[in-house]
Amino acid sequence: MNIYGLMKMGLDATELRSKTIANNIANINTPGYKRKYVTFEDTLKGKIDEAKIEVKTDEGSIMREDKNNVDLENEKVNQAATTLQYNALVSLTNTKIAMTKSVISGR
Repeated sequence: MNIYGLMKMGLDATELRSKTIANNIANINTPGYKRKYVTFEDTLKGKIDEAKIEVKTDEGSIMREDKNNVDLENEKVNQAATTLQYNALVSLTNTKIAMTKSVISGR
């Protein structure tokens, strides 16, 4: 996988993670709702060509009486971290494109 493919996959993962966290927050008062999370970095540790983005359900967390396991503070922290990751990846992608453009134009 080339660097552009890896950056795109990282952007896709952070976008999906952000949507998943927002969905968790939206369902904080839904009885029986199980928090979802996105895995990407774990599969990336293996072979890069086999990396994949997955949404999984958290079955192991301590639940409230209504069987919901969403922790609002934890979700807010995860959302902030995801936003930082996304912004860093966008910045990195823009820098890489600018470098490529510079090489092509001979500047």
